[in-house]
Amino acid sequence: MKKFDIQFKDLGANIEVSEFAPQDKVAEYHAIIHIEPRGEIFPGQYSRICKAEELFLQRPEILGAEIVFKRYFLSDSTNQKPLIKDSDLPQVSLIQQPPLDGSKVAVWLYLAKGMKISTQHNCLTASHNGYTHIYKMGMQSTEGDSAAQTEKLLTCYEEALSKFSATLADNCIRTWFFVRDVDTQYAGMVKARRENFINQGLTEKTHYIASTGIGGLPAETKALVQLGTYALSGHKTEQVKYLYAPENLNPTYEYGVTFERGTCVEFGDRAEIYISGTASIDNKGNVLYIGDIIKQTYRMIENVNALLTEAESGFNDVAQIVIYLRDIADYQIVKDIFDKRFPDIPRIITLAPVCRPTWLIEMECVAVAERKKNFLPF
Repeated sequence: MKKFDIQFKDLGANIEVSEFAPQDKVAEYHAIIHIEPRGEIFPGQYSRICKAEELFLQRPEILGAEIVFKRYFLSDSTNQKPLIKDSDLPQVSLIQQPPLDGSKVAVWLYLAKGMKISTQHNCLTASHNGYTHIYKMGMQSTEGDSAAQTEKLLTCYEEALSKFSATLADNCIRTWFFVRDVDTQYAGMVKARRENFINQGLTEKTHYIASTGIGGLPAETKALVQLGTYALSGHKTEQVKYLYAPENLNPTYEYGVTFERGTCVEFGDRAEIYISGTASIDNKGNVLYIGDIIKQTYRMIENVNALLTEAESGFNDVAQIVIYLRDIADYQIVKDIFDKRFPDIPRIITLAPVCRPTWLIEMECVAVAERKKNFLPF
């Protein structure tokens, strides 16, 4: 895993990049674009983000790579979405989770080189070696409470998967649930997800799906939940491993939620590891270090490390990190910890309350680890 920064000083833009590019194999890139605020209103900042992205895609080492997934972190999604030119593409997610560096917008890009990229059934697909990676972002509803909206979103997503001869249980690898006013609306989402999963054959005796359920405001003001997803087809069941780290974490169903702590997908040449939203918790389900952002941050990192270790990986393989904070005043403390511990990993710190009020911080990440296994390469 190679990591590097690209500076566009005239634009006030910095791009943090991770690259996994084995010779003659599919190359993958995660990039997070940050910009200096410069006292601008949104159109000026967005224009600089777009120019930085354009220049990035023209660089020799990136040339030929295509965007498979893109997320905008916005300070005011309702007013900013109409100005974003690619906001309605199926691979694009945008959510109000303000970057805490003072800017109005930041962008996370996932790119691949050597795959066939297309749009099918309003999903983005990336195909190679018999695998098809399916991305569908930005799903939302405006009718009913958070439970009703969640049920509709999952039902619509399951219908979309069926067009690829895929199912939620067999093919969905990763979900993101962004919940408006998470302190009051999260319970409805959890209830509807649990009931839908039971109907889909997802139970504590089978498996769940790696996920983040976090505070975030969809651009549509009546939407209480926004869903983003990644699914995979063409793989064998034995290529997917669910991560538990039982010495550090308890099964999520013990406190009424239904997601996996992490999922590792094995390919012949690499493993893709998706770590769910992870916070300061012990293996009994208790929140640790209530009120102490420093201790919560270190415990959270310890928990993520335990999950990565179970996947025969580590932070050296982590390609990107998203950090969610409840309190904007904790930004500098957390930034300093990550600057010291993980100076080279692309990351963003956003304002997004976690699903339990006593959790001050949560993080998620993606890792790509080199492998030599008896499966088809990625």
